[in-house]
Amino acid sequence: MSDVYQKIKSNALIKWNDLNTEKPWIRVGGGVSGQASGSEEIFELIKKYKKKQNLDFNLSLVGSLGLMYLEPIVDITTPDGVRIYYSKVDQISFEEIIYNHLKVQKPLLDKAFAYSGNFQTNIIPDIDSLEIMKLQKKIVTKNFGHIDPKDIDQYIANGGYEALDKALNDHTAEEIVNQVKNSGLRGRGGAAFNTGLKWSFLAPAKDENKYVLCNCEEGDPGAFNDKGILESDPHTLIEGLIINGYATNSTKGYVFIRHGHEHPIEATKTAIDQAYEKGLLGENILGSGFSFDMEVAFTGDSYVAGEETALMEAIEGKRATPRFKPPFPAAAGLWQKPTNINNVKTLSYVPSIITNGPDWFKDVGTETTTGTALICLSGHIERPGLYEIEMGMTIKDVIYDVGGGGSNGQNIKVLQAGGPLNGLLGVSAFETKIDFDEMTKAGASIGSGGIIVGNDETDIVDLLRNLIAFNQFESCGKCFPCRLGNTHMLEILDRMCENRANSKDMELIEKIGTSMKVGSLCGHGQLGYSPISSALRYFQDDINNCLKGKYKLSGPFGNGTMIRPTRTRPD
Repeated sequence: MSDVYQKIKSNALIKWNDLNTEKPWIRVGGGVSGQASGSEEIFELIKKYKKKQNLDFNLSLVGSLGLMYLEPIVDITTPDGVRIYYSKVDQISFEEIIYNHLKVQKPLLDKAFAYSGNFQTNIIPDIDSLEIMKLQKKIVTKNFGHIDPKDIDQYIANGGYEALDKALNDHTAEEIVNQVKNSGLRGRGGAAFNTGLKWSFLAPAKDENKYVLCNCEEGDPGAFNDKGILESDPHTLIEGLIINGYATNSTKGYVFIRHGHEHPIEATKTAIDQAYEKGLLGENILGSGFSFDMEVAFTGDSYVAGEETALMEAIEGKRATPRFKPPFPAAAGLWQKPTNINNVKTLSYVPSIITNGPDWFKDVGTETTTGTALICLSGHIERPGLYEIEMGMTIKDVIYDVGGGGSNGQNIKVLQAGGPLNGLLGVSAFETKIDFDEMTKAGASIGSGGIIVGNDETDIVDLLRNLIAFNQFESCGKCFPCRLGNTHMLEILDRMCENRANSKDMELIEKIGTSMKVGSLCGHGQLGYSPISSALRYFQDDINNCLKGKYKLSGPFGNGTMIRPTRTRPD
């Protein structure tokens, strides 16, 4: 450990110990789920209540624990180290909870769901003994809900930037590339390419300016783990991107975020500013001689902007449309300079790999897909949330053991996994492992981690129509196989939902899908037929009923109303 980092960490630990031992600490769960359920309003009310009652405690708006079905979550830690977690706190119950916990010193255990620390009770369990926590393997999400995402000292006190110090002062750039390569880490944005191998394409390039980019466009419906990382623990991404820059001899990094996601944007900007203040960005980082800069870049509301070359076009101030390849980004990327692009999740694993070593990471997951998966469960599921599970767990285990099964005890019929360009899975595929290769064989993909669950009332053809409508609207229009192909497939699905289909329609859709796959410029068109091809594999009867004129709209994706965007996009 370098002297520079030792001093930074010592100061952070002093602040952390004061925060935990001097007075009570109330943490309010934020993040996307907390905000949606009113946590920010409760946070502000607690601030006012503290002043009104003349109470002395620390108060932080932290990230989400991932247990979104329990939001808003408020927890209270007392100086003796006991921490009590309260669920579904509202604008009335928070006063009673705080008053009894801090004034009367009798926690309201009937409103709590778990505790941690040296505490004896049979009313609520230790949080680590909860089945939903034991089923997870927390690497990227280990700090979620525990630290203030806008306080760099809390991140450092919990081991943050130790990997960066180790990389800069104990290893060459080539050694870091090899460690990431040997860990088996594969890209978590959907492509699943070996991350260290990708870095090795950029590292040898000789140029005065080289760039590493982090992709947080995250436009998939049902995926919110990238934003969750930036809202709950942005420094783990910042640290990973700096290490990426060092390993590839790059000079600058960009974190690419879609406009409108104000909370992750604000958290990331704050984290970057704090890293500069601590000397963890800029000139001569940690006295190592390595210099590296970073900033946030934006795009408009465009799904295709997440494609790597479209992302670079957007950063350059152009319309976010894909480029022809070759040349590939490692040779000519941002401003025609050598460039690498990685997903938020991918980079967020890097600090843990450098700290613990590649073999440690390889011991988690499967032989071909190492590590964990950040799964976003939504739809007709009992316990929606963001969960970090070990690769190799089956889909069935994820949706029933982690997710609690169908909401209100309903049967689960379909999963839409990996985003709108990936497949629908039926019950016969639920024994498939969460593994890049196994999911591909099943006709779907882990993609960016979103899994939308549909119960047995879900209408498959209408669900397909909504997915293709999304893809058709989000096509950038640059290449005609995608632009026209999605439009024609949507027209056919419209006919099917209106009982105007004919027996040749599926044959026609297949021809269109094949043309899109071989003729489109990027994955948006190349994968556009995937939802339909997987539906034919698992839901042939539903589709045949449409072709025979026996279609009847019913259920959540069958109410006769097309869910199509109404906004307009400038050229």
